[in-house]
Amino acid sequence: MNHWIILPILVPAVVAPMIVLAVRHDIVLARVFSVASAVIMLLLGGILMGMAADGQTQMYALGNWPMPFGIVLVLDQLSALMLVLTAVLGLVVVLYAIDGWDRHGRHFHALFQLQLMGINGAFLTGDLFNLFVFFEILLIASYGLMVHGGGPARMRAGVQYVVVNLVGSSVFLVAIGLIYGVTGTLNMADLALRVPEVGASEQALLQTGALLLLLVFGVKAALVPVQFWLPGTYALAPAPVAALFAIMTKVGAYSIIRMYTLVFGDGAGEAAGIAADWLLPAALVTLVVGMVGVLASRSLGQMVSFGVIGSMGTLLTAVSLFTPEALSAGLYYLLHSTLAAATLFLIVGLVVDRRPGLGDDLVVAPTFAQAGLIAGGFFLAAIAMVGMPPLAGFLGKLLILDAARDSDAVIWIWSLILVTSLLAIIGFGRGGSTLFWKSAAVEGRLETDGAPESGALSFVAVGLLLASLVFLTVFAGPVTGYLDATAAQLFETRAYIGAVLD
Repeated sequence: MNHWIILPILVPAVVAPMIVLAVRHDIVLARVFSVASAVIMLLLGGILMGMAADGQTQMYALGNWPMPFGIVLVLDQLSALMLVLTAVLGLVVVLYAIDGWDRHGRHFHALFQLQLMGINGAFLTGDLFNLFVFFEILLIASYGLMVHGGGPARMRAGVQYVVVNLVGSSVFLVAIGLIYGVTGTLNMADLALRVPEVGASEQALLQTGALLLLLVFGVKAALVPVQFWLPGTYALAPAPVAALFAIMTKVGAYSIIRMYTLVFGDGAGEAAGIAADWLLPAALVTLVVGMVGVLASRSLGQMVSFGVIGSMGTLLTAVSLFTPEALSAGLYYLLHSTLAAATLFLIVGLVVDRRPGLGDDLVVAPTFAQAGLIAGGFFLAAIAMVGMPPLAGFLGKLLILDAARDSDAVIWIWSLILVTSLLAIIGFGRGGSTLFWKSAAVEGRLETDGAPESGALSFVAVGLLLASLVFLTVFAGPVTGYLDATAAQLFETRAYIGAVLD
């Protein structure tokens, strides 16, 4: 077996207790451990992506139990891609946090490592129950990160976030129970073989479980009608935490892609394609809700949060078509939207640090320190987020529109993506002009007590994310080539099943 596969889970799982037990009273050592872990995970992500690049699916069985028993991790091109994206985002976030923000609480770095462990585990697991386990690990860590630094508004948003996700976890268990009761297995590869054999008398239970799973993954992906928790949670979360949370909604999207191509795909018998009829209309409504929310937002953080909802609508619109071309386009948009949202959340943090008493409210006020530099970063990130040329957001939406040409809903897809893009341009343009252009005309200057909390390293973190967006644009050809192969591999389920079940 390839022992490299377990390392993205094992490294943060070891580093987190080491930080808690050995260095929790020494912020410098905690930072060293956290940065070292993030760098190692980025290197591991690159190594695993190289291993998966040949198109071969690799399996790691913990305890060497025969399949389909025991815990199994599976590496393919999609999981390797998501590991690299998580590692890039994790390294940038920890660089931003160690610039002074992590002093707000003692356990940030330990929770940060547990969060990465849960996310990496969700991307690697080949078992439905262990997907639930890793969901709970990342959610428990996110509960602590959400309220990190305190404050009544943040605590209220944290309670709402916890309640919604506890309900989602309960529904997840019900769905798992229904599917296991019908098939007798939770191994994803084994499910792909057993689901087509389910008799007519048990189809109702199986399809109920499949739809409940879609509901749970929709909660994680902020899909209408269960998107209501995200704006308040992300807008009130600390900047580096909100930036890390940008990958959380993509865990839901990843789970939809994995389960509804492998287990409930075209070969699933009577349950084949069960998600498509529900997913497309929900995704289009999510797109509209998100971009209308951008237009109506009264704070920069709220605007970015609704932008995340809108981007998830665009992404899941592509996913709902369930064709290799659309899925490849959706994966490109997934990479872009994650990096763009994380960039904007970090910029929100820079603005909040420099506007005491005003925070990120969209009101005209005297300008603040480094306003020109922050405005430049916001301008580039906003262009990427709304999908204007020449950055990757424009290419991602163009690929999705092209992939939807043969869909029966092509008129709806094209119309809503184009109209909501205009709404996003107006919304982000209004927010940027209020914060930077109109405020620059006001006499005076906002002063903070001492230096701003965020220093040079925070700007380095934002610059790295902006550079990654430029990278996606400049190297769109090779990236889409990899994504085309990834999408083709996802629809070639026999290779996945054969690799896991030998």
